Amino acid sequence: MVNFRWTPAILGCAYQVLAQPAYVSHPDRADAVKATFQRAWDGYYQYAFPNDTLRPISKGYSNDRNGWGASAVDAISTALVMGKGDVITQIVDHIQAINFNATAPGSESVSLFETTIRYLGGLLSAYDFLSGPLNEYAKDQASVDKILDQAISLADTLSIAFNTPSGVPINTLIYGSDGYHVGDDTTNGIATIGTLVLEWTHLSDITGDDKYAKVTQIAEDYLLNVRNPEVGEPFPGLIGTDVNITDGHFTDSSGGWNGGTDSFYEYLIKMYVYDQDRFAIYKDRWIAAVDSSIKYLASHPTSRPELTFLAAYDGPNQLQFVSTHLACFDGGNIILGGLTLDNDDYVKFGLDLVEACHATYTATATGIGPEVFYWQDSKLPANASNNGGPPSNAQSFYASAGFWIGAGSYVLRPEVIESFYYAYRATGDTKYQDWAWDAFLAINATCSAGVGYSSIDNVNAAGGGGFDDFQESFWFAEVLKYSYLIQADDAPWQVNAAHDNTWVFNTEAHPFAVKGTPI
Repeated sequence: MVNFRWTPAILGCAYQVLAQPAYVSHPDRADAVKATFQRAWDGYYQYAFPNDTLRPISKGYSNDRNGWGASAVDAISTALVMGKGDVITQIVDHIQAINFNATAPGSESVSLFETTIRYLGGLLSAYDFLSGPLNEYAKDQASVDKILDQAISLADTLSIAFNTPSGVPINTLIYGSDGYHVGDDTTNGIATIGTLVLEWTHLSDITGDDKYAKVTQIAEDYLLNVRNPEVGEPFPGLIGTDVNITDGHFTDSSGGWNGGTDSFYEYLIKMYVYDQDRFAIYKDRWIAAVDSSIKYLASHPTSRPELTFLAAYDGPNQLQFVSTHLACFDGGNIILGGLTLDNDDYVKFGLDLVEACHATYTATATGIGPEVFYWQDSKLPANASNNGGPPSNAQSFYASAGFWIGAGSYVLRPEVIESFYYAYRATGDTKYQDWAWDAFLAINATCSAGVGYSSIDNVNAAGGGGFDDFQESFWFAEVLKYSYLIQADDAPWQVNAAHDNTWVFNTEAHPFAVKGTPI
């Protein structure tokens, strides 16, 4: 069912009337997601807090993100939009005491990328909410100010990563007895370079100190303006994966929308949503990347040609027909770009990608999509060297599903539900709410383990084929947030189709207040 209301909006110099969906809420579903959040939080808080990650079966913990309480900081923006007052207070109290100047023993390696999207993103989102529309949950102004102080402290600690000849950061910092040192990395990937600029620019905009924005935008420039395009830009707007830290040149021509490259493309359009006056070039590069993806990477499986996936590439003449759960954010991101730019073709293409990722869920025994999957392209000859068919034990599955499974694990990833969320907010079609609900029910049933939720080994085995006893922090930040928001009442931070988006989500689903005119 699709419902629309007609909303006037000023776009440039033209007065247009936009079809704004009339959104429908499902309080019973939203409450069920909140209950799952509370169960996951209670298990974490009792057995793992203030450490990073709950091991729900063994009732233990892991400090996989340096011991600063990753699950707590990653959970705060979800707790805020859900109105979980007690949890908010627990997390805000924890944030006051984090010491970013040291790591937990055995967790001395710090990822600039992961720390930015989880910790810095969570802190900035909490600050925006608690000093803005959700200030009712602020205990006092001093505790809110301390959240910003902690964000500044963290960014200052991480800043040594940018002290390289080119300005391309080293992603690895190592903590030792004499403080932090950078690792010996010689390259960095475009996702880990290109998924810093939103968080660090937002910190500059809040503080008025442009040093944070400057370092990330200098690094980003190597991706926006490729210095050796004969290697680094095999298709217009689509670039390689790894960049030399010394000179900013690309070292390969491989890429796509999978892990290692994905969120670079995601942030191009999100920076434009954040402030179109400053970041028009990001929008232009996003358009180039999406146009090339539609022209060169769009692929249809031989057994189900109605499905559309995006291939990976190894240079301009070698496609690889492989995708991942991570890449299933692509439909939602392209839908967001289509809404932002009033481009129905982008929205439709994004919806096609969402449909295909939905098919990866409905085909499996658990109703959850796999980590890695393959297909045979319907346009290339079946005997092409890069277009082999499924292995013998997967032929029947491929015939009905349109893909075969390369890696069957599910590690509590959000991307498919994330794209359902953008599809729903763009169209108002309640089938996407139903798809998200079905996915939530499948994940909730299959991944429930011990005192929380765990990654599973095999989505195509009854019961998930076993647990790995690990409740990822992004389970709180992303899966449960998107599962909740798609069913919840409308709110200012919800994505909408009426060109008045006052918030934009970082790649960890932490909402930031936009700086420019809402678009």
